[in-house]
Amino acid sequence: MGALAEVTNETMDLIKSSYGNDISKSITTASGLVAYDLQAPAKNLYPVYTPLRNKIPRTGGGKGVATNWRTVKSITGSGFDTSPWLPEGQRSGRMSYATAPKAANYVTLGEEDSVTFEATNAGQGFEDVRATMTARLLQKFMLKEENAILGGNATLQLGTPSAPTVSASGTGGTLAAATYSVIVVALTQEGFYNSNISAGVATTKTVTGADGQTYVLNGGSSNKSANATQAVTLGQSLVASVSPVIGAVGYAWFVGAAGSESLQAITTVNSAAFSAPLAGGRQAVSAITGDCSANPGLAFDGLLSTAFNPANSAYVSMQPTGNAGVGTPLTAGGRGNVVEIDAMLKNMWDGYNLSPTVIYANSQEIKNITDKVMATASGTILRMQQNTKEPYAVVANGVVSAYYNPFMPNGGQIIPIIIHPKVPPGTLIGWCEDLPIYYQNNEVQNVAEIKTRQDYYQIDWPVRTRQYETGVYAEEVLAIYAPFAMGIIGNIANG
Repeated sequence: MGALAEVTNETMDLIKSSYGNDISKSITTASGLVAYDLQAPAKNLYPVYTPLRNKIPRTGGGKGVATNWRTVKSITGSGFDTSPWLPEGQRSGRMSYATAPKAANYVTLGEEDSVTFEATNAGQGFEDVRATMTARLLQKFMLKEENAILGGNATLQLGTPSAPTVSASGTGGTLAAATYSVIVVALTQEGFYNSNISAGVATTKTVTGADGQTYVLNGGSSNKSANATQAVTLGQSLVASVSPVIGAVGYAWFVGAAGSESLQAITTVNSAAFSAPLAGGRQAVSAITGDCSANPGLAFDGLLSTAFNPANSAYVSMQPTGNAGVGTPLTAGGRGNVVEIDAMLKNMWDGYNLSPTVIYANSQEIKNITDKVMATASGTILRMQQNTKEPYAVVANGVVSAYYNPFMPNGGQIIPIIIHPKVPPGTLIGWCEDLPIYYQNNEVQNVAEIKTRQDYYQIDWPVRTRQYETGVYAEEVLAIYAPFAMGIIGNIANG
């Protein structure tokens, strides 16, 4: 062993002498001979906010193609409905009922994903790729289900909007002098979130399933309106408005020379204004070929579609058009109230003796409600905090987190205002989740529920290629037993 050590040392000396001074050069991190500090597992930085899905009860036991029930809509007394008077010794007339059969068809919801064998093996020591794939798959399924509960549309067809009203006005714009043609397309909640300026209005999409079969989804847009034209001189703005379309939460505006209109704006009010040169490279109006607002047979009606349907007698109020391109915002009542919300609450009490138990709103309307309530003689409220270490601390800003309804028994009711990312700007939804106790013997355990024929289930498909394939599915319907217990305020301008 000693001889071997001497040979080794001698060998190293010979190597050093052959390289000269080069062997003394240092190795730095730039050489790349470093370890890789990878934190495991992957950090999932996306929100899974599903308040409606989390809150609405889920009930099983569904069978057949639909869940069915019968509603007693009203009971009417004999004679004058409010007069119980009888002559001595005589019998009353017979009361009558208004009844209606109701049904809600079950539909299938689903989402799939896959991971290759190589990805599974390469992920060992980092994360269980198959397990995390399934978790993310379920989360995405729930996000899509949340949107279905809110904006799913099976029956409410937007049809064809009326031709817009157009005019030229103002000074100081840079819109080129020309005669412009304007066409409008209405958008449902799904259509509003499926569409954008760069990609265009969502019409139809052909989906190829993991089984190789295809199906077609409608994106939530109406047919295109007839066009309206207006001559504009340099410096003027082109303004356009359209009669509100019931069921629409947004409008897409196509502008240009007649026959070559392209998408120029998407608004959440029924008007738009154009003062700058039109943008090129946008979706042409020729892409809109029909009404793609609903998915009959594939979808169920969500809260918005149900409330917008006139047959369901929910409260629906659209803000007036106001100045085209600006619209009409909510109105401060001057005593810490909002005029339009008060009108909704009063109408729901006068019509059905009930109140919303929650109001859902976009962040824009949360801000607008707060601005209206705080822009009163009371001014901005500052909350003072005191402790033993500091003389005081001031917390500025705040939010209206609830609204008081005076139109209820026992002095009124407090209604929470809940922010929801998929309630479109310009829209408020009031919803009575539980009927008051004086709806006696109503046999409605839940005003709305997810009725399931088969609740969430996962299928790990047989291996047919060198990848693992997984699907998450549910067979369900949103059954809304008291659709009149909802209210919508729409077409609200930002301000």
